[in-house]
Amino acid sequence: MTGKELVFVTSHDCHLCAHGEDVLAHLGLAAREIDIHSDEAQVLADAGAPLSFLPVLWDGARVVAYGRFSEKRLRKELGL
Repeated sequence: MTGKELVFVTSHDCHLCAHGEDVLAHLGLAAREIDIHSDEAQVLADAGAPLSFLPVLWDGARVVAYGRFSEKRLRKELGL
């Protein structure tokens, strides 16, 4: 795994965000959750993070996952 803090960008009443939370929990991954409408999310967007398809999992350098999270893909992306 990257060793970087994972940031989970979400929105209120987002069913894909709830699914993403479940996948992260199942994998035992901790991620700091921020709302898409927050100033911090805007900073990520300004830094180039594509936040069009929520949720988005960001590792500080790149988008690790977005939309409907796949456990298999996350394992591969994060080297689990």
